[in-house]
Amino acid sequence: MMAGVGGGNDFQWCFSQVKGAIDEDVAEADIISTVEFNYSGELLATGDKGGRVVIFQREQESKNRQVSRGEYNVYSTFQSHEPEFDYLKSLEIEEKINKIRWLPQQNAAHFLLSANDKTIKLWKISERDKRAEGYNLKDEDGRLRDPFRITTLRVPVLMPMDLMVEASPRRIFANAHTYHINSISVNSDYETYLSADDLRINLWHLEITDRSFNIVDIKPANMEELTEVITAAECHPHQCNVFVYSSSKGTIRLCDMRAAALCDRHSKFFEEPEDPSSRSFFSEIISSISDVKFSHSGRYMMTRDYLSVKVWDLNMENRPVETYQVHEYLRSKLCSLYENDCIFDKFECCWNGSDSAIMTGSYNNFFRMFDRNTRRDITLEASRENSKPRAMLKPRKVCTGGKRKKDEISVDSLDFNKKILHTAWHPKENVIAVAATNNLYIFQDKMN
Repeated sequence: MMAGVGGGNDFQWCFSQVKGAIDEDVAEADIISTVEFNYSGELLATGDKGGRVVIFQREQESKNRQVSRGEYNVYSTFQSHEPEFDYLKSLEIEEKINKIRWLPQQNAAHFLLSANDKTIKLWKISERDKRAEGYNLKDEDGRLRDPFRITTLRVPVLMPMDLMVEASPRRIFANAHTYHINSISVNSDYETYLSADDLRINLWHLEITDRSFNIVDIKPANMEELTEVITAAECHPHQCNVFVYSSSKGTIRLCDMRAAALCDRHSKFFEEPEDPSSRSFFSEIISSISDVKFSHSGRYMMTRDYLSVKVWDLNMENRPVETYQVHEYLRSKLCSLYENDCIFDKFECCWNGSDSAIMTGSYNNFFRMFDRNTRRDITLEASRENSKPRAMLKPRKVCTGGKRKKDEISVDSLDFNKKILHTAWHPKENVIAVAATNNLYIFQDKMN
């Protein structure tokens, strides 16, 4: 059970590691675009705009060397997607990894799904520490032997070798999305998964690549009548027939695949009525939902819009049960955020393992945590300035006006180019991964 996230004596975070180059000039290809722990938390995968997937593995604690719990080291790196060109539409298809989703481990190998704008791939990550030697028809260097010179029959033997981690694409799921894929989600039956783009959601079987079932299609007959797009979708963690998807209008629809083959009619519709007094030019833009996540228990779901995080009870559709303001101080800055396009940034959110706390990102490399039990919240910063091992993270405060205190930062001096869009929380422990541009920060709770 997690104690309060709000600092104090009960719960504090400290620095563990940072991965990535320190250079001021960041190559576009190195910017991290997704972060995901596997089901055990022993592996942590990142995808970047260059189409690469980097997998970190947690170090095993040894008796003679006490390793901190958050010690992750590179396990495997591979090129998942390459840039392509759609000749029919004269469009370049970026190699950027939009989403990574792990499959539960069934054997010695690990499997994950990675998606760019158009194509999803199933990757197998396996280890090899033995090789066969003593073939009859081949020399040790691999050359074929003359069959007429073979006078004895040898039994090949397995010899130990240096550990090799291999990543191989087992399935490629392509040609099913006209628009850009924004979500993939593995179903709780672990046989199927869904993929969503702006207007459609498809259901795939992990063994079948040449066809998928279209389960949601909101494309109007006349595209001029288009009023909303799908922004995120996720399968329920326990009920394989239930999934949700969110829209750019700030609504969430829950669908049941038992009701019909095409889930155009939702089972539940979650929407918070808008306060007419606070309506502005930017209302529709900032109400667009950028991420939706079921709690591990399956009872709640969390949605992230531009300024807030909301927790919904699946049994109550008319309003969220909890609302947390992420950076309310930006409400007065929406005009300049619209001009520099930051208002369209898509922030993700995540639950801790026990669903008692939630985390999401902000600007200036700040990220926010909210404790659902105590209603306390904290703002922390992913920064190399505080990157000594076991260094405590100091809570940050943003000053909105009036006299600024010594340890506060003014809202006018926030750096909007430094943004935390992608975060992940270890499924069982208080270890978090935070992507800040091209760096991956790992923090953990302070051990006494």
